[in-house]
Formats: sequence, C-alpha cells, structure tokens
Amino acid sequence: MIATNISRGEVLQHLEPFLRENMGTFLKSVEESWQPSDYLPDPRRDTFFDEVKLLRESAQGLSYDLLAVLIGDTITEEALPNYEAWFHQLDDLGRDHNSGWGQWIRGWTAEENRHGDLLNRYLYLSGRVNMREFEVSTQYLIADGFDLGTAHDPYRAFVYTSYQETATNLSHRRVGQLARKVGDDGLSKICGMIAGDENRHARVYKTFVEKIFEVDPSEMMLAFEDMMRKKIVMPAHYMREMGIEMGKTFGHFTDAAQRLGVYTSQDYTDILETLITDWKVAEVTGLTGPAEKARDYVMALPNRLRRVADRMSVPKLEYRFKWID
Repeated sequence: MIATNISRGEVLQHLEPFLRENMGTFLKSVEESWQPSDYLPDPRRDTFFDEVKLLRESAQGLSYDLLAVLIGDTITEEALPNYEAWFHQLDDLGRDHNSGWGQWIRGWTAEENRHGDLLNRYLYLSGRVNMREFEVSTQYLIADGFDLGTAHDPYRAFVYTSYQETATNLSHRRVGQLARKVGDDGLSKICGMIAGDENRHARVYKTFVEKIFEVDPSEMMLAFEDMMRKKIVMPAHYMREMGIEMGKTFGHFTDAAQRLGVYTSQDYTDILETLITDWKVAEVTGLTGPAEKARDYVMALPNRLRRVADRMSVPKLEYRFKWID
C-alpha cells in the first residue's frame, strides 16, 4: 500500500501494530538479558583479586591503538543520555509513554545502557587507563551534545541509526577479534556480546525503514538521499579531551580505528551498499520526480565513495591520548 499526502505521524501510527507484534523479537526481556557483572570478576568471591590480576595481565597485550579505540568506543557508549534525549525530540516519536514507539525507545536505551557500564568497568580494572581523563571526555561529550543532521525527522533518524548501529557492530566485533589475537579472551567475549546487541538493533532500524518505504516511498527516499549528502557522522564526533578543541580527539580516535582496520572509509561504503540492497532501493516503485532523482544519487554514490577511499592513505601514529599514560 502506497499512501499519498500523509504525515510522518500517520505513517508511524500505521506501523504501530507491526511494532507491538514484533517487540518480543526486537528487544530481549530483562530476565533473559546479559548483565555487565556476568563478564567481570565478582567482588563477593574470595577469588576476586586473583581474577582482577588475570584481567590486568591479559589487558597488557592490548596495543596502544587498540586501547585507544576501546576507550573511544566506551566514551561513545557512555554518552547514552544524549541519544535517548535526541529520540524524544523527534516529531511524533515516543511522546506517548504507552505507545509502541515509546516502549521501543526505552527498551533500546535500557539494552544499550549496559554497554558503557561493562566497558567502563573493564577499563577501570585493567589498570591501563587514566580514568579521570576518560571521565572528563565522557562528561564533555554529554555536555557538548551532537548534531546528526536529522533535525526532528524520524525518517532521517532511522536512516542514521541503521547506519550507525551497523558501524558500531563492526567496530566492537573487530576490537574483540583483535583482543583475542593478543590473548585477552575476556575482552573478546565482552565485545562479542555488545556487538550482538548492536547487530540486532541495526536489523530493527533497517526494518523500520523497509516498512516506511512500503507506505511512503518518496519521502523515505528523499530522507535517505539527504542523510547521504550530509554524510553520516558518528554520535561522538564532538569527542575531546581536557584542553583540546571540540572534535579534535574524535579525529585522532578515527585515525587509530583506520590504522587497525576496525572501522575504515571502505566500511562506510560497504554499509551504504548493504542498505541499498536490503532496502531494495533499485526496485522501489511509486516515486515522485524528485524522489527518482534522489534514488539516482544514492545508487551512484558507492562508486564515487570508493574512488575517494582508494586515494586515502592510512594515517600515521602521531598523537598521544591523555587517556593513556
């Protein structure tokens, strides 16, 4: 069914029954969810200090770049209050506490909240991080906020979250793989559990966009094009350290991720191609003239991005983070 002249709010209301029907697969119940304490030494046990010692020994194998990326990922996860506040600012989304959309936003936030808690405690116990500098960066990031380019539009927001959650899944999964290679199986397991959440959340957000394409294809296509013209920025793009200009630390963080192959410009393009395929963008029908032009732009974009990425060099290690002594 393709509707015309409908508002975003009407589309979201149309999708409400679908959302409620599938909430049990989109979110895990609290009872069946993992918790941070499942993957860390238990302070109630007599073996606690021995377990912490083993954790610290394993963490010694993490390279400078890998530790920096892990810290940056953790700061990003710790800024969760910003992300929920952003969702509640979107038009017609989550304002009704009892709606399916409100339930999704709260449930998604509750699942994501565990990620920062778990990584924070790991870093604290590892003994390799200047925790005060780390905490300063987290406070800065929450205080500075962000501008994701979505305005108050849920369509643009769902494009953004589909992209960002996929990228976060990649980053956590690859950090876990690198940790395993240097013998930190505990961190590898931690990152794997977080990546699993991010992958499920990405599938949900992609499903939202897929369903919107069915009922409001032209507006959804225009929103997709607009987000790609602006370029998807990560939510921590204002990341900084004490005495450092806003956003500068994020650039050094992404350089480290690029050097490690944790998240690269090629990955950015790969995600775009995946979204184009998953949303069957080439097959969408019922588009207006401007929306057809928007599709043409999106379809041609991956090749343009690859040509740019091929000319980019891997940045050298030239920066020392205040997080790491």
